[in-house]
Amino acid sequence: MAGRINDDDVKAVRDAVPIDAVVSEYLQLRNAGGGNLKGLCPFHDEKSPSFQVSPGKGLFHCFGCQEGGDTIAFVMKIDHLTFSETVERLAAKAGITLRYEEGGYNPSHQRGERIRLVEAHKFAADFYREQLNGPEAETGRRFLAERGFDQDAAAHFGVGYSPAGWDHLTRYLRGKGFSDKELITSGLAQDGRRGPVDRFRGRLMWPISDTAGEIVGFGARKLRDDDNGPKYLNTPETPIYKKSQVLYGIDLAKKDIAKASRAVVVEGYTDVMACHLAGVTTAIATCGTAFGNDHIKILRRLLMDNGSARVIFTFDGDAAGQKAALRAFEDDQKFAAETYIAIAPDNMDPCDLRLAKGDDAVRDLVEPRTPLFEFALRQIVGRYDLETPAGRAAALDEAAQVVAKIKTHSVQREVAVQLAGLVGILDQEFVVHRVARFARWARDRGERGDRGPAGRAPGRRAPQAVPEAPRPPSGPALNLRSPAHRTERELLKLALQKPALVSPAFDAYGEDEFTAPPYAAVRRCIAEAGGAEQGLADAREYLAAVLDAAPDDTVRSLVTELAVEVFHGKSIDEAYAGDHLVKVRLRAVDRRIGDVQSSLARLGSNVAPDHLAAAQNEVWVLQQYAQSLRGHGAAAL
Repeated sequence: MAGRINDDDVKAVRDAVPIDAVVSEYLQLRNAGGGNLKGLCPFHDEKSPSFQVSPGKGLFHCFGCQEGGDTIAFVMKIDHLTFSETVERLAAKAGITLRYEEGGYNPSHQRGERIRLVEAHKFAADFYREQLNGPEAETGRRFLAERGFDQDAAAHFGVGYSPAGWDHLTRYLRGKGFSDKELITSGLAQDGRRGPVDRFRGRLMWPISDTAGEIVGFGARKLRDDDNGPKYLNTPETPIYKKSQVLYGIDLAKKDIAKASRAVVVEGYTDVMACHLAGVTTAIATCGTAFGNDHIKILRRLLMDNGSARVIFTFDGDAAGQKAALRAFEDDQKFAAETYIAIAPDNMDPCDLRLAKGDDAVRDLVEPRTPLFEFALRQIVGRYDLETPAGRAAALDEAAQVVAKIKTHSVQREVAVQLAGLVGILDQEFVVHRVARFARWARDRGERGDRGPAGRAPGRRAPQAVPEAPRPPSGPALNLRSPAHRTERELLKLALQKPALVSPAFDAYGEDEFTAPPYAAVRRCIAEAGGAEQGLADAREYLAAVLDAAPDDTVRSLVTELAVEVFHGKSIDEAYAGDHLVKVRLRAVDRRIGDVQSSLARLGSNVAPDHLAAAQNEVWVLQQYAQSLRGHGAAAL
């Protein structure tokens, strides 16, 4: 079996792939100052960006959830890969050939499951694309042509065709070295009476990629009347394909979504194609499931939740489309972006609209028209007879429960006022208070948005839920109000980020000069990595060595935090570094003087004469040193 990856090759991979380029495949980054970049953390939900990337150091750190590390750690965490799988993926991206110790290189043994499954999908996509050119795929090519997609369009989106036979792809992938178990696990094949058979047969095929651009699944469209399967058949849930976590077209749209701060959500593969070909290159679609929480997280990381961000839904105007819009409104408050809905004339989807009226009509369609909340409320209110008091009361009760879910009080009030107008109630304050009552009732129940009995106002307040005990911070507990802790933190940041300013003096400092145990642990890691002086030759290798020396994830997280955190000073120079070196050393000297004097005071007359003389001499020497530090600063070190 293949051995471990050569250490020099791991270093080469770490150095060759810029961390900001890798992270940018998953979220939008903006300038954070000091050479750092910031974005919304992909590892926990947050409304303001606390996730920072330091391209110069090759590190990332989230000040919210304490996740941190280098490029390899980021990919391992976000894509759930092993160390070897991550290095192999990044090496392939950088064009680096890896060497393996103790047995050489054996792809079938060394590569992890995810990489094998992704490779199988890549080969499958190539196979399907080639099949689209064959005589059997004439129905598929005609399907595309009838919807306005030529050969170039099909090639751009990687559209292919799966042959109608039982095992064409299975035999092809076996020839590429894939086992039957891998084919079943990938979802490309399924169990048959005599072994694996192709899952997709006689269908038009759309490859579905993740945010990083790797193909993880397929969407297949029925073409023949004798096909008894569903109109659209997608890859089943697999280790690499979770339908609630993928968006079709995200690999093509992500850069423009980030650049324009706008995303257009459509309903199908051909709608995405039509939008992109018409110039709406921010269009994406869900893959056989409703637009939900995980999809929102993907878009939020790209949109960065700035004030101008917009998400536009293009649901059909039929009953199913209205239901989808209401479902989207349920999650509307999870966006910081403004949300809209756009419905084409005659309820046409973007693909049909492009065929009937051209590219301009598609571009006009997605210009924001109706706020999603307004559309949702109109759909609810429209189900009732507003000519009668009972109808208005029933409409108000149902719609008010929806408005009560809006978390921002000012927005909730504004929408409640608009609801009064929709229902036809002149007393706007009555509607505002009605909505507020539903909101309070939901909070008291401890279930945000839980509805009361239909057509009835909330009754007596439910017992107040016992609040959950606050979780302790995941990072080390440090008192940053302490001047000593602040100074020690700044000195460690200097040692990690600008070692030239503190070396070699810093390397003579002991762990006991750092009063906070977590800082002492970081000091120990720096020492085990060879000291700050090692950072003068190769900053990235030095930081990697410090991280490798960390005894646990808590210390490792603190190292990445200190390695990317901005400094408090305006000018980070030799004077700034010297000031912090002196402050940390001076406090350590003063503590030692105090300890010796306290020890002598406790012993009193019981202290031996020679011990007393030695202690008094130590105090005198330390006092002279402290006086020199105060008078001469860093020159006395």
